[in-house]
Amino acid sequence: MEFIKINTPRLHIRNLKLSDLQDFYVYRSNPDVTKYQGFDVLTLDQCKAFIQQEYPKQYGKPGQWVQYAIEEVANNKLIGDCAIRLYEHEPRIATIGITISHLEQQKGFAKEAMLGILSFLFNEKQLHRVEEIIDVENKASIALIESLGFRKEAHFIENIFFKGSWGSEYQYAMLKTEWDKRN
Repeated sequence: MEFIKINTPRLHIRNLKLSDLQDFYVYRSNPDVTKYQGFDVLTLDQCKAFIQQEYPKQYGKPGQWVQYAIEEVANNKLIGDCAIRLYEHEPRIATIGITISHLEQQKGFAKEAMLGILSFLFNEKQLHRVEEIIDVENKASIALIESLGFRKEAHFIENIFFKGSWGSEYQYAMLKTEWDKRN
């Protein structure tokens, strides 16, 4: 297991730390940002507890979600976070997710972060497959994941009771062979 550091031209992806608290709270307390996420808006205390819980986690423990900070290099500011979970019984397969602050969307950060994560998982860790589950109404995330070359594999109809009602989701995936062809 290890602490990861993924660097792209404009971003550092690293473990969350308490100095991220205020920036983390700004977007994790925004209902527009959490609308399609598996979590709801968080209070400042909940954000602090979450960061304290996540900070010591390391990449590589099958079955465990690990949340990482996405930091803008130009100003060392937290602009979002991402998560990676290796399958418990097959650690060559991962599920990923990403959240970008409402103050930083439409700047290409999500795509850059995702490319960095995919490069890390496929090129450095030699994973076989990466998956993403997206709410069918989350058009921005669907456009992003499709622009990266993910394939839609499934459409789950009302498969999740989510924030008071039944929701539907798409499952997307990419194989290492597809990543290699893309690059």
